[in-house]
Order: sequence, then structure tokens, then C-alpha cells
Amino acid sequence: MSYELPIERGKIREFARAVQSRDPAHQGADAVVPPTYLTIGRLLWEPREENPLASIDIDLRRILHGEEEYVFHGPPPHAGQTLTVSTRIDRQWEKEGKRGGTMRFVLVVNEFRDERGELVAEQRSTLVQTSKAAKEG
Repeated sequence: MSYELPIERGKIREFARAVQSRDPAHQGADAVVPPTYLTIGRLLWEPREENPLASIDIDLRRILHGEEEYVFHGPPPHAGQTLTVSTRIDRQWEKEGKRGGTMRFVLVVNEFRDERGELVAEQRSTLVQTSKAAKEG
């Protein structure tokens, strides 16, 4: 599955302000994205019906955010670019939890490619499904 992620100058500025970055590289006509900006691709632009998590048996009520990693293969993306994002489930594994029950891990990888098809960045998200849903209250 893939989708386009337009990199807009105003959105870079808004995101940089939201994460309290004062780096001047995030301002101006050629503004570059803060590293975690790439997360908005998955949250705002990825077609929900094509999310790879929909293809596996996972209970979203029991998901914890385990880890997030960004790898850049050159300069960060900048305003005016349109990246093509492809998403895949890289691997899954299980581990016994310290408090009992089995934890399930899912590594989701997003690859960001520029207009020439060159790999610009990768985002690796590790999700953890707990054996029981969190208690309310």
C-alpha cells in the first residue's frame, strides 16, 4: 500500500511550533521537517482502509506505543516536496509479560520516497498488544 504525503511550508511551521522547536531550519520557503513530522503521514494521509494493521488480528484497545525510530538517508524532506509513503508490517513476535500473559509485538515500517523514487527516510513503529485491556478508572 502507498499514498502521497505533500510537505507544506505552513504545516511544517505549525508542527515545529507545536513541538516547541525554535530551529530556524523549520521556517521559510525551504523549511525542512522536524524528524517526527513524518508521523502525520500515517495519522492524516494514510487511507484507513489500506492500513496494514487491518490485515492482522489485533485488538486496538490493548495497544501500547512501544518505540518509534526515524532513519534519514540524506537531508530531511523540505517544503514543496511530495513524498510517496509505503507501509508494511515488517515482523511480529510474542513474549511472556512480567505480570503474566503474553505480549504481542508488531513492527510497522513506513518508507518515504521522493519524486525520483529515492528512499529519503524510514519510520519504524513498534506496537505492543497487552494480554488484557487496561482497566478503566
